[in-house]
Parts: sequence; structure tokens; C-alpha cells
Amino acid sequence: MIRIVIAAVVAAALPTAAFAGANCKANPKAEWMSEADAQAKIVAQGYKIDKFKIDGNCYEIYGSNKDGKKVEIYFDTKTLEVVKAEIKG
Repeated sequence: MIRIVIAAVVAAALPTAAFAGANCKANPKAEWMSEADAQAKIVAQGYKIDKFKIDGNCYEIYGSNKDGKKVEIYFDTKTLEVVKAEIKG
């Protein structure tokens, strides 16, 4: 019982941003830009991609921008429009 209480307290103390993703439009998979094309276009915009993944209905990258700042960015899978971006430091 005490473990459940401790787990609940720890979970409540964590920042909610750590659990917040992006709300990307649910495009039909047939309309998604290919992962290779998406990565090429993102790099052409000046980003360095350290990690590229699918998060729900979004393409998500971890990497850095032109200024060398770390970024976490969610892109629409069809248009590659930025849905959510976090720039760190």
C-alpha cells in the first residue's frame, strides 16, 4: 500500500510538460510524407537530427537548430508544418 502512495506522490510531482506531446492532425497514412523525404526537408531547413521518430500522428525530432540550440519539434506528417517546438538553452 505504501508503494502505491509513494508512486502517486512521485507521479503528481513530475512536471506535466514531460507527458505533453503534440496534437497533430490524424492524416490518413497514405497521405503521410515519407520519413526519408521528411528528414531531408527538415535537414534542408537547417536542423541537425539526432533522433527521428513517429509519435502518434506526428513526426518528432530531437536535435539542434541552425544556432546549435537543442530542439524537440513535432511536425505534421502530411505538410511538415511545425505543430509544437521546444528550444532548450
